[in-house]
Amino acid sequence: MPVWLQAGFWGFIAGAALLIGAAIGYFIKVPMRLIAGVMAFGSGILISALSFDLMDEAYRSGGLDAAAIGFVSGAVLFTGVNYLLSLKGAKHRKRSGEQQPKESESGGSGLSMAVGALIDGIPESIVIGLSMLKGGNVSMVAVIAIFLSNLPEGLSSAAGMKKAGRSKAYVFGVWGSIAIISGLSSLAGFTLFENLSPNIVAASMALAAGAILAMIVDTMIPEAFENTHNFAGLITVFGFIVAFFLTKLD
Repeated sequence: MPVWLQAGFWGFIAGAALLIGAAIGYFIKVPMRLIAGVMAFGSGILISALSFDLMDEAYRSGGLDAAAIGFVSGAVLFTGVNYLLSLKGAKHRKRSGEQQPKESESGGSGLSMAVGALIDGIPESIVIGLSMLKGGNVSMVAVIAIFLSNLPEGLSSAAGMKKAGRSKAYVFGVWGSIAIISGLSSLAGFTLFENLSPNIVAASMALAAGAILAMIVDTMIPEAFENTHNFAGLITVFGFIVAFFLTKLD
């Protein structure tokens, strides 16, 4: 299988976890406390992966300047777009409770949440493609970490969408589309950056890491803390250590 096709395949596999999580959240009544705990675990996994896999690789490839500039730029870019989407009703897109607005309460919020879910997933997927630039082998740490973190994201968000009265077609249309776009984003991460300089690749990887960290704090941790409170930190630590072990096995 060509390397570019492998990149798309692994991106789709990681993105498909969103669809699996959405199915669980939509059809099975999962306790909100459990959803919040799984979200905390997923947050820890992503924080560990971007720390020890993404930023470390960005630093080794492009140096401190490329890593730092890319990281901050990614956070600024995500925060700006997320702020605009929040004004349109997408602020609570990963919440499993009653926080998500109904379309009748906030016109256009359905589209905003779909776009918000998309910008949450694209940086993670691009990282998978970027990881294949050296030698054509995918970083299984990145794939596993993103897959494990996507499950609670899809689960929590779909549960909240259902409570907000979103149709089944809307919920699965959103997450199915994002799974496909995740594959395409991963493919783009490989093909578009294949012949670029190490500094640009490093800055791009750091940019994705910055966007992911901003996304975790803005959209995942609030849901994690909502129902786990004093245990959110502990569960996040467990997720962090699992991903840390994975980096040492890669």
